[in-house]
Amino acid sequence: MSTIAPRLDRIRALNDVLRTTGLCGRVYLSRAVTSLDEMARQEILHAVALFDDFTDDNDPYGEHDCAIVSSDNYRVMFKIDYFDPSLSRHSEDPSDPKVTVRVLTIMFPEEY
Repeated sequence: MSTIAPRLDRIRALNDVLRTTGLCGRVYLSRAVTSLDEMARQEILHAVALFDDFTDDNDPYGEHDCAIVSSDNYRVMFKIDYFDPSLSRHSEDPSDPKVTVRVLTIMFPEEY
């Protein structure tokens, strides 16, 4: 039996928790997003949290780690990266929260 599916399911679930709640990782807003007023930032965070239209085109690896999201007034990109606890290199195992710090970055697509 393959261990890929359970590992992928765990990565996807951990990413969804971070994206939808802001918990179990770090959330960063780009300089341009940060420069918006509080109401606009909340609109963007809400749109990212509610996004669930993952497809083979925008989520080819099935990790729910990156997509373009539109709200009423903004079009942003979110991306989740996996780092080791020191934040100095990539995590050895993104499915294991003990050795992974998830970092969600929300930015305008042109900032990527």
